[in-house]
Amino acid sequence: MTLRELQDLIQVMYSSKDEQRGIDGTFMWLLEEVGELAGALREGTQEEIAREFADVLAWLATIANVANIDLQDAVREKYGNGCPGCGAMVCACGIEEKP
Repeated sequence: MTLRELQDLIQVMYSSKDEQRGIDGTFMWLLEEVGELAGALREGTQEEIAREFADVLAWLATIANVANIDLQDAVREKYGNGCPGCGAMVCACGIEEKP
C-alpha cells in the first residue's frame, strides 16, 4: 500500500468524522496514539508495537487529509533527493543534528 492509497482508504472510512473534528481535534488523537506507541515500545509485544505504529500512521494520514496535504508528494519532495540537511543519500549529518 502506498501512502496515497493509505490516505484514500482513511478518507473513505473516516472523512466525515475527521472534517467535523478538524485539525486540532485530530491532532490530539494523534498525540494519544504516539503515547500508546511509546508505551508499546517500552513494554509491548511485537504485535502490539506493530498495531501502534499502524495507528500513528493512520492518524497522521487523517490529519494530512483534513489539511489537504498529499503525504506521498510531501515525502517525495522533502526526502526524495537525499537528506534535507546535508543533501547526501546516506545522511552525513552529525548524530546530534536533526536534518
